[in-house]
Amino acid sequence: MVRAGNVRQRQKATNLDNYLRASVFYSGRVQGVGFRYTVKRLVCGFDVSGFVENLSNGQVKLVIEGEKNELEAFILAVGESGLGPMIRGEEVFWSDATGEYRGFSIVR
Repeated sequence: MVRAGNVRQRQKATNLDNYLRASVFYSGRVQGVGFRYTVKRLVCGFDVSGFVENLSNGQVKLVIEGEKNELEAFILAVGESGLGPMIRGEEVFWSDATGEYRGFSIVR
């Protein structure tokens, strides 16, 4: 007999098979200009979860999980938004999704 909890755990693992994580590091004039809040507004149109935070080295770190096409579209939308002229560098690192995020948040 299979318990419902085990089925749910298996379904969650199966859903993660199609999910990836993108860790994006933005450099340029990206702090003190509303970058994180703009990203938070943009995320509403996408099926991604994760967070955005300022780093002590002046960069902004964006970590998002979802299907690859959604992640790529969201990263593109950030660059095409009013933030684009402030971004001098964008490094994207891909890895497997962990499923640890629910929703999207700004880390202070």
